[in-house]
Amino acid sequence: MYIKKSVFGKLAGETDIDLYTLVNDHGLKMGIITYGGIVVSLEVPDRNGKLADVALGPGRLEDYAKETTPFFGAIIGRYTNRIAGGRFMLHGQEYRLTVNEPPNHLHGGFRGFNRVVWHAEPFETVDAVGLRLRYLSKDGEEGYPGNLSCTVAYILTNQDALQIAYEAETDRPTPVNLTNHTYFNLAGHDAGPIFDHELTLTAIGYTPFNETGIPTGEILSVKDTPFDFTKPRKIGEGIAALGRGYDHNLAFAKSNNSLSAVARVFEPTSGRVLEVETTEPGVQLYTCNFADCPITGKGGKIYQTYDGLCLEIQHFPDSPNKPHFPSTILEPGERYKQLTVHRFFTQ
Repeated sequence: MYIKKSVFGKLAGETDIDLYTLVNDHGLKMGIITYGGIVVSLEVPDRNGKLADVALGPGRLEDYAKETTPFFGAIIGRYTNRIAGGRFMLHGQEYRLTVNEPPNHLHGGFRGFNRVVWHAEPFETVDAVGLRLRYLSKDGEEGYPGNLSCTVAYILTNQDALQIAYEAETDRPTPVNLTNHTYFNLAGHDAGPIFDHELTLTAIGYTPFNETGIPTGEILSVKDTPFDFTKPRKIGEGIAALGRGYDHNLAFAKSNNSLSAVARVFEPTSGRVLEVETTEPGVQLYTCNFADCPITGKGGKIYQTYDGLCLEIQHFPDSPNKPHFPSTILEPGERYKQLTVHRFFTQ
């Protein structure tokens, strides 16, 4: 195991943006930069032991920083997904957020957690290497109330698992909903469409939405719909049934915040498998169908629609305006905690 630090680039008016490379004893390797806490690479072996980078991304700092770049590999916050009209009521007071996807607020606003520089602290344990990232989101940032102190730890274990542990504390009540926005392609980031990836989810419900992507408030059964992944199903089949790609929130079959297995992705050509466990109640399943494709990626690869798969582990969209959804409100004296584990192996 080892951790290597290098300079990834420099933004105008910013300090150097560092790249931390984490490697475990089996050769799994991931790269994380301090800008946005972005996972810029994730190399995983196939059934023959050949490594491939399974995380999509443009490769250059200036491209990650473009407004049109679709959140490749980044930490998303304060609130992943959409908040209707960029406003919500909390303890009798209305708060107005920046509206960066009119008419709604999306993924933390114009300068969400994906566009800030995080303070990094590398660390090692007996069987893992990790990077702890810290950021203070100040009161009023993008319209949110309270100073929010955030910590996100990426931990690469010798059991070939990537753990992402999130914590946050606030001095005023505020909504918090954090995730990571890595686009996966288990055949390799440059392998083309993810149609043949087989997906299994424990989700038994989904939240239908209106024309601007805001949930109606219903939680409907996935049975006999394109959202039913309770048995392995090729992503391409569901996309064909929908007539376009996925960008939908699905609700897991869990009633508490215990760590539970929720997702499995199998790519038959490489034999790579990704299994996901989380403490969260839902996932935004996204298949890169609305990205500004084509996008030039690492090594000059041209990414097209459907070349990546996001499993944005989360609470539900617009929860501050939907009291019957699981609450995302963090109060002073409480601690936000979330753990999501990605396990890699082959079959």
